Amino acid sequence: MKIGCPKEIKPQEFRVGMTPDAAREAVGHGHEVLIEKNAGVGAGFADADYVAAGARIVDTAEEVFAQADMIVKVKEPQAIERKRLRKGQVLFTYLHLAPDPEQTRDLIDSGATCIAYETVTDARGGLPLLAPMSEVAGRLAPQVGAWTLQKANGGSGVLLGGVPGVAPANVVIIGGGVVGTAAARVAVGMGARVTVLDRSVPRLSYLDDIFHGKLVTQYSSAGALAELLPTADMVIGAVLIPGAAAPKLVSRAQLKSMKPGSALVDVAIDQGGCFETSRATTHQDPVYEVDGVMHYCVANMPGAVAHTSTQALGNATMPFMLALANKGWKQACRDDRHLLNGLNVHAGRLTYEAVGRALDMPVISASEALEI
Repeated sequence: MKIGCPKEIKPQEFRVGMTPDAAREAVGHGHEVLIEKNAGVGAGFADADYVAAGARIVDTAEEVFAQADMIVKVKEPQAIERKRLRKGQVLFTYLHLAPDPEQTRDLIDSGATCIAYETVTDARGGLPLLAPMSEVAGRLAPQVGAWTLQKANGGSGVLLGGVPGVAPANVVIIGGGVVGTAAARVAVGMGARVTVLDRSVPRLSYLDDIFHGKLVTQYSSAGALAELLPTADMVIGAVLIPGAAAPKLVSRAQLKSMKPGSALVDVAIDQGGCFETSRATTHQDPVYEVDGVMHYCVANMPGAVAHTSTQALGNATMPFMLALANKGWKQACRDDRHLLNGLNVHAGRLTYEAVGRALDMPVISASEALEI
């Protein structure tokens, strides 16, 4: 199989879909790997690294899309990239279709087979291709939130850890999953007072155990959140419904109850965001203000640490990428129901139920798609 990796073109996205190690593995399995010129530079990988791994460098993205049987990326394909997809081609990347009807329609019209990293599952009910980026985004969230709180950036001027004689910041984390746990680890390490909300009592018990009482756990409800917002200096949105649009947990009306200059960090923005006032931003212009509350809603937070993120993502995606290349996508999905759960679009049909519900579009099952 010919596997193609174009350079990411979303603004301020420095990650790359394949590491040189992944390219070497694919070549070792008898596949041809095409890498767009300078695709890995932002993540710290030179073209020479790919050539040494046995890949072939091509000058343009058009060549990659025209020649490859499977396209491996990081972010959802942008409009110009979607026009380059063709019937029978496999796209393997993050898609986040639920809040993006335009992308969904374009992928359906392309006739391509589109497998989304974020809906591939594992035997424990986890999301193994989303988890590494959730770890990165979670660890970044208190860091970027602390930057947002600085007065020069529009924030309240509160230091997350405080100093002797001055209280630390209050950080509220909505969601105790991979993102929330990673965010709590860093926020606690920075000296903040941390409260984590979640609706799973076993998860709250787990967090209480591993943090040895260094944070507060609280069952998540509208009432509990409403009580916490007026005292919060930072709120981190870390909720996830796999493949579906994120629920709106903080309304615009509730912003009036928050401290002026407090910060909202919406890690769920790829799925539409969990604050009513959220809208996607970029690393170039990451923060905006609504009713005195600062919003950090960068849709590709891990792209800020592209070298670490690319390696973490490459480690996770490599086995699945090889299975798709070695067996063909249909056989790979027949052999692995967890990979089949990643199928979102095939041959002009939407194949993921949560996306169909979010966009009010007809859906066939992924199993049905295997027979088309």
